[in-house]
Amino acid sequence: MTETSSEDGRAVRHETEQVVNETAQGIRTLDDGTAWFSGLSLADRQEVLREVGGYVMQAHITAADGCAGVARSGVKPTANPSVMICMDPPRYGFADLPADEHMKAFCVLVSVFAVADTRRRETDCKGTCGHAWHHLSAAAERP
Repeated sequence: MTETSSEDGRAVRHETEQVVNETAQGIRTLDDGTAWFSGLSLADRQEVLREVGGYVMQAHITAADGCAGVARSGVKPTANPSVMICMDPPRYGFADLPADEHMKAFCVLVSVFAVADTRRRETDCKGTCGHAWHHLSAAAERP
């Protein structure tokens, strides 16, 4: 039996943070994000879904964010992850969905996060934000 070390877990969380925020800010495409996600083990995909679900909660999504994110994700509005995120209040537990739903869940979560995080960057954080993850495009432009 193999067990993921805490160092491996931190590495996955760091990589998740980078990929998801770059995807949300348009530095990476959703296809790039899904290609990265599909290369992960089942356990890592579940951990990523839990992590991104946390990002979505921290972004304080609205019902409008959920609907706009689902539309942006390309996932059918009737798919389990779409229905879960559009409920009032949203339901989480995406990592507990069957493995064949994980890719849909990832697309929905990242897309909803992108909508909500963009809204927050343009309102709450506009001009005063010290969040490093909100300044990725500036960091990417540096030599």
